[in-house]
Amino acid sequence: MTLPKLPLNGALDPSTDGQGTTPGSFALAPDIGGSLSFASPDTPGMPAPSSQTAWDFMPTDWRQEQGRWFAPEGFTPVTQLEHARLGMITPEMRRVAEREGHLSAEQVMAEVAAGRMVIPANRRHLEFQLDPTAIGRASRTKVNANMGASPVSSGTEAEVEKLLWAERWSADTVMDLSTGGDLDATREAILKASHVPIGTVPIYSMIVGRSLDDLNEEVILDTLRHQAEQGVDYFTVHAGLRMAHVPLVAHRVAGIISRGGSLLAKWMLDHDAENPMYACFEAMCDVMREYDVTFSLGDGLRPGALADATDAAQLAELTTLGELTERAWRKGCQVMVEGPGHVPFDQIEYNMKLERALCHGAPFYVLGPLVTDVFPGYDHLTSAIGATAAAYHGAAMLCYVTPKEHLGLPKKEDVKQGCVAYRVAAHAADVALGIPGSRDWDDQLSKARAALNWEKHFELAFDTDTARALHDEDLDVDTDFCAMCGHDWCSVRISKEISEFAAGNAEGFARERVLKSPGLTEAQRAILEERGNLPAEELHRLAGKTAFAVGAGEGKAACHSDVSDDDTAARVQQRELVQIRRPAPSGPSA
Repeated sequence: MTLPKLPLNGALDPSTDGQGTTPGSFALAPDIGGSLSFASPDTPGMPAPSSQTAWDFMPTDWRQEQGRWFAPEGFTPVTQLEHARLGMITPEMRRVAEREGHLSAEQVMAEVAAGRMVIPANRRHLEFQLDPTAIGRASRTKVNANMGASPVSSGTEAEVEKLLWAERWSADTVMDLSTGGDLDATREAILKASHVPIGTVPIYSMIVGRSLDDLNEEVILDTLRHQAEQGVDYFTVHAGLRMAHVPLVAHRVAGIISRGGSLLAKWMLDHDAENPMYACFEAMCDVMREYDVTFSLGDGLRPGALADATDAAQLAELTTLGELTERAWRKGCQVMVEGPGHVPFDQIEYNMKLERALCHGAPFYVLGPLVTDVFPGYDHLTSAIGATAAAYHGAAMLCYVTPKEHLGLPKKEDVKQGCVAYRVAAHAADVALGIPGSRDWDDQLSKARAALNWEKHFELAFDTDTARALHDEDLDVDTDFCAMCGHDWCSVRISKEISEFAAGNAEGFARERVLKSPGLTEAQRAILEERGNLPAEELHRLAGKTAFAVGAGEGKAACHSDVSDDDTAARVQQRELVQIRRPAPSGPSA
């Protein structure tokens, strides 16, 4: 039998032990230390990676001898980038390698030195509870969660609660976008409570309490220094939006949808002057270097509608962000670059690979992107689709979108839904890229599922409570089938019983013969209450309803085919649990 040829490109198997029968990833062979560490094959017409890195934009007073760079006499390295350039592995680099698993500390140092990886770790924040993390395409895809008080909603206590909730649901970084309440107190409380890097958009604090007309270099630098002293790990600064770019948005459907971008555009038009953040960029670098605050170069002209994607305004600003990346590297600062936005699915790869070319591989941090504009209330889903493609094609960090996007300030449950959707996107991209070990978790859960080991299944699930609650909503006895198919139609059970098949027989995953659900926890009960599928008065009986229906005794249910003969189990299951239409017994032809 001749099988179709597979488009293998040398990528690593994302499964540590090569589990299953899949050929593995179709991505390119990894090139850690090169421009294509983990990368997708290019669709024809895509921009090639830049041939330059941060090594090509060294401080003017450094010198190179026999392939090594040397700082001026008396120089003390401060930033992660400066340490890496001098061949020094910091404790933060070692911690990152430990957390990543597939990278050595030496590889982390090399990626940081090349500018392809950042470790946002303000020296002040390291004095609190910060656990350093890496953002770069050689590392696993990271997820950021946005939060922040507004003038009409939330406050310090609620924002700290949302921070801890985002950490619970695996956010790798958090941005405090507060524009209301006590901004200083909220920021300080978040920094002291957080274990993840914290980012801000300092222009919000520059404007609150004063007129936009008062914005100047002194205000900009004082605000950056104050927040740096508090411990903020990365700043979004919209320095790439220039006076010449503003006319390019005149005919956009959605105009300028970045808060920082719109404020700076108005300031430039009112003053007939260049963006002050562009004008004082080197001075901003000096402040940020002192505390090792990472630049997150903001995309003030990101598209806010599919109709505006990949337009002249967006690309002009991105070109300037490439220039600013070079300038920040010369000053010893770490840099990542922010990206769109709302982008049709077919344009995502181009956007990712254009940034890789123009910004010399600096980590790309993207919002979504949303791939359609007509699903308000579900934009965590529309954007997670785009985010998966973005990460596969080169984005290093994904900024989550919640169901409240375009509608209001996210609450606690919105934060969870955004984090879950984006963890799906990030994990899916890592598996597709062939990052070593990224599929091990999937393989473990697949083995538990094939063995019909429900307890192990729930234990391995990203959201154990939701998985258990949805299962027990229909059937609270851990049978060797679920309520979707019932006993006779369960393909997993049938495959498991075929002795020639390995499915369901993995060592260490065998289920006990009978397991009854211990009943719903408060968290699981709340999940079902929110679904609204069951009356509240029935929820407290959920843990026993199925056992009662099938006449279960202590630890035993008659529908359970492990403890009853097949005919009895099928008969009870069909009568009491689910109705399966069966064809009439075949007889002589009419």
